[in-house]
Amino acid sequence: MSRKKSKTKRSVDGLQALNAFGILDALGKLPDEPVDSIPGVVAKTAKRGQKNPQRGRVDIVRQTAHRGGKAVTIVKNFTGIGLPEKQELAKKMRKACGVGGTVKDGCIEIQGDKREEVKRILTDAGFNPVFSGR
Repeated sequence: MSRKKSKTKRSVDGLQALNAFGILDALGKLPDEPVDSIPGVVAKTAKRGQKNPQRGRVDIVRQTAHRGGKAVTIVKNFTGIGLPEKQELAKKMRKACGVGGTVKDGCIEIQGDKREEVKRILTDAGFNPVFSGR
């Protein structure tokens, strides 16, 4: 059995539903100038597209274990950051330090003892880098 659809508009709280343009017409005249130029009105700024200046703590560790005595700088404990952004940060670090590196197991590994350069790049990206380990 099929139901027949009624052709009448449904009412909302006793009022007949209007289309979207009817609702806009009911608003009346809107201001011609932007909201931020009206005195006494504070406009909100969207944070999308802007870098978050407080992105959390990351640890910078220098390791030599299992690497034949060669030092490696490891950046770990990222929170709320995906693999593509880690790869982009690793690329910036490799380029600034002039060495090789990779992203393994959620950590960024840079060849050599480059803790100071890595700290500068992470600070510019909005992280709070902390030297940990030995």
